Amino acid sequence: QVQLVESGGGLVQAGGSLRLSCAASRRSIGIYTLAWFRQAPGKEREFVATITWNGGNTNYANSVKGRFTISRDNAKNTVYLQMNSLKPEDTAVYSCAAASTPWAPVYTHENDYTYWGQGTQVTVSL
Repeated sequence: QVQLVESGGGLVQAGGSLRLSCAASRRSIGIYTLAWFRQAPGKEREFVATITWNGGNTNYANSVKGRFTISRDNAKNTVYLQMNSLKPEDTAVYSCAAASTPWAPVYTHENDYTYWGQGTQVTVSL
């Protein structure tokens, strides 16, 4: 079992930046693909970004490409999401997720992920 705990959310003005962190409870998380998803009120959860076990490959939703950057530090069992040029439409609960297949490629569908954090709220005001 893997526990994921997100942090770093908050309230920010449009155009601002936030960095989200997700710490995993298990050291071996370093061999799994990790991702960020988000869910806005009244909407379905959507893919944001993903990164392979060694950081060699990443993938982003078109809506965040060029503004968000996913990274990971396997020594700290942590994945990050740097969010720049934030827009009000980025407002959502952001959750991190971990796949359970070792050394897998990037995944963009939530069904490919086994472990989920509780989420952290990001609110972007005008």
